[in-house]
Amino acid sequence: GGDRWRWESRIFDGAYDEGGAHERPVYGALNFRRKPAGGAPRFGSAHFRLTPQTLARTTFCYPDSFFEPSDFGVAARMGLIELALADHQDELDDYIEAQVHGPVRLDSHVEALVLDPCYRGTAVEAAALRLGCPVEWHPGFRLGVEELRRHPGYRGREYVDLGTQLAVDGVLDPRIVGYAARAGRHDPQAVKKVWHYLARFGATWK
Repeated sequence: GGDRWRWESRIFDGAYDEGGAHERPVYGALNFRRKPAGGAPRFGSAHFRLTPQTLARTTFCYPDSFFEPSDFGVAARMGLIELALADHQDELDDYIEAQVHGPVRLDSHVEALVLDPCYRGTAVEAAALRLGCPVEWHPGFRLGVEELRRHPGYRGREYVDLGTQLAVDGVLDPRIVGYAARAGRHDPQAVKKVWHYLARFGATWK
């Protein structure tokens, strides 16, 4: 049960109603804008880039299935890219959801794990190199508190204040926000809003 079960039951006409967790779709995003940090950075600074072969067993929808959309497609036939391009969403909501049907294995279905450069030389890089898939790096997310303070209306002043508190030497990056999330000293939803600030305003390649 739950919202996710209900959405999948509606979208896929009950095909997964009796399936276990390992049988359900794997969610991602179509990177139709070719963003260096992946198609949906609101969900994190790292992403797996899948092989082209996975497209044949992937379905897509716009907007996110959370909104119970009516527009769907497959790689060979869809109008979702045009729909998304014509829609003027915030950058963190500007993605086409993907549902991969069947397994996603690191050694055969993943072209690369793409990480933020703040993790170079860390335990995260060491763990990534043991996964059995190539590791690549995007240009990175970094947000200074001066820029952060220019956007109190984006998620709220309290999250600007929290981000300012979490910053190290006046700067936020994914490693800092990730540490705050794991430390458990702040509301996880509040830390997530700080990440939204970093993902929205801290892309170094713009």
